[in-house]
Amino acid sequence: MSSARQSNTLMLVGGLAAAATVSLAMWYMTSSSSEKATAEAKAQKKTKSLENDQTTSRSINLDSRVETPPPQTPSSRGGAPPSQTTEEDEQHTPIVQNKNKTNKHAALNADERALHARIEELDKKGKALFKNKQFMEAAQTFTEALDLIGEYDDSVGTSSLSRQLITLMNNRSAMYEKANMPELALEDCSSILELEPNHTKARTRKLRILEALQRWYEALVEICAVQLLFMQANRTNIRMGLPTPPPPVPQSKMEQVLTHVVPEQVQKYSDLLLQEKGKRPLPSDYTILQLLKSYTGYNKWMAEAAKDGAVSSMTVPKDDDATLDDIAAADRATLLLKRGRRYVYDGQYALAMQDFETGYQLLQKYAASANLMENDSHARLLEWAGMGRHWQYQLDPAVECYEKAVNLEPNNALLLVKQAGVCMDGSLQNEAMVLFETALDIDPQCADALLHRSNLYMIQGKPEQAKSDLEKCVQLHPNHVMARLRLASILAATQDADNARLQLDAAERVEPNSSEVQSYRGELHFTQGEMEQARQQFEKAMKLEPNNPTPYVNAAMAILNTPPTAPGQMIDAQGAIALLEQALAVDPQFMAAYVQLGQLKLGTATELVAARKVIDLYDQALQNCRTTEDLKELCSMRVLAVAQVEAATMLKMESFNLQ
Repeated sequence: MSSARQSNTLMLVGGLAAAATVSLAMWYMTSSSSEKATAEAKAQKKTKSLENDQTTSRSINLDSRVETPPPQTPSSRGGAPPSQTTEEDEQHTPIVQNKNKTNKHAALNADERALHARIEELDKKGKALFKNKQFMEAAQTFTEALDLIGEYDDSVGTSSLSRQLITLMNNRSAMYEKANMPELALEDCSSILELEPNHTKARTRKLRILEALQRWYEALVEICAVQLLFMQANRTNIRMGLPTPPPPVPQSKMEQVLTHVVPEQVQKYSDLLLQEKGKRPLPSDYTILQLLKSYTGYNKWMAEAAKDGAVSSMTVPKDDDATLDDIAAADRATLLLKRGRRYVYDGQYALAMQDFETGYQLLQKYAASANLMENDSHARLLEWAGMGRHWQYQLDPAVECYEKAVNLEPNNALLLVKQAGVCMDGSLQNEAMVLFETALDIDPQCADALLHRSNLYMIQGKPEQAKSDLEKCVQLHPNHVMARLRLASILAATQDADNARLQLDAAERVEPNSSEVQSYRGELHFTQGEMEQARQQFEKAMKLEPNNPTPYVNAAMAILNTPPTAPGQMIDAQGAIALLEQALAVDPQFMAAYVQLGQLKLGTATELVAARKVIDLYDQALQNCRTTEDLKELCSMRVLAVAQVEAATMLKMESFNLQ
């Protein structure tokens, strides 16, 4: 499966079910008018005085503000109400006003009334210092008020002082932030959030400070927390499908933070991949077969393998290699080449790879024997050993084999094409392009170079160049099914459905029972919005080749993108999940299935336990990851999932259910 094809596969899953999900990405689909209104509202808020600003509702913003402790009743403080109110005033009624409480809760004693009066004096003093930009002095004043609360013996435990404690700490954290004392500000924010996880001002300030300190992962967790609070506050509208306000944190902010977090994670897993060189599992049998078929010499070597006879007729002696002379070593290496090729013919790829590697090591030990091998057997053994190493993602050793083969056959363009494929998997795109161009200099009509270079062009986002290569490839080899399929995919993406259909028809005439052809037909229907026809084609592709993972993934996407036919009808998310799990059952290394399954499971998780299992799924995907591009995408998704779970845990949420 080509990377371009996988990219196309990823593109199709864009419309995940939005009903009752927790996927943070769904909140980034906001209109420009909503953003403009939000910006204007913020601008108006910034023009208000400190006193007027205290009357705003509980909304998330990015400006530091000083809050006023909630007012007490006249009887509790022996004076007139203050001239200021706060957002807490509007949402938290002082306990002393609750007539259902006991007499102990209904009235404050003389000591507490005096305490409230003193706190009010300190609060006014702190705000005056704030206005004079004496931030540390203001912080000290709020600290004095907090110390008074700390010294007071509150036997009730839920007195009016609890709200004052939070308000004063928030005001002090604002002063610390203004005074460029971020660690102290963070400490206060954390203390507030321990007492009140939903305190939006403290959480927003904490996010802002973490960004300034470049503590990016912690900032990401806070973004997720802010978003989850937003979703919780708007759960009624979400559940009923009604309009909601713009998300409190824009998508650009999330992307910015991720650009700082993900590279570290990518490096971590890249190092693990390097440590596991040679231990990577082989690609699926279906994937290897498709790769072999992508080269025009497929039928030729298959015929040679069939002519050599069955594996049972090619017994390799088990005696010690140390007893061999050069002639015997050459004969044994040739036999290993033929038996390995026959194993490939039979689909026994692991055994084939063992024979090719054993033959290669034998030639390394008996260097003179290489010149004694018949015909081009030495070059072919190097070529097959290179492919086997490539299958195991041993990229540098694979290049070593191909370079030795090129030294033997400098005019063999196909060897350069295969070496370019290794460079592509190693993200060495420039080196790969040079090898393709060299191959075409040797043989301007090398269809293999044109086909695989088109894949590189697609990775680079150059569809016109890819289209040109594929058209030339089809002209040279009209029966080249893979070239026609990839050309059809590009034509479909550029809204040229008629010509895409012509290419598919031509491919089907060559291979009428091809699962790939039917899967591409389904993708064409998908791009036309014909979901039912698309699903039928994908199902046909699955029946023709149950081990082809692509139609399972595409069928799942067709389900997710099928609009409801009746009011209140829900998308069959579980059906889509089952198909994605089938794709991984037939090919545990199919990254597109991991990506979509993780997104869907996280988006439909109602419990934290289910969300944590998504992280386990991403870990499994990373163990099977083979390319840098896949690694980056998986790391992005994993780190976001982990941050989301941590945020929910921090908010003491054990359920994502919006009911």
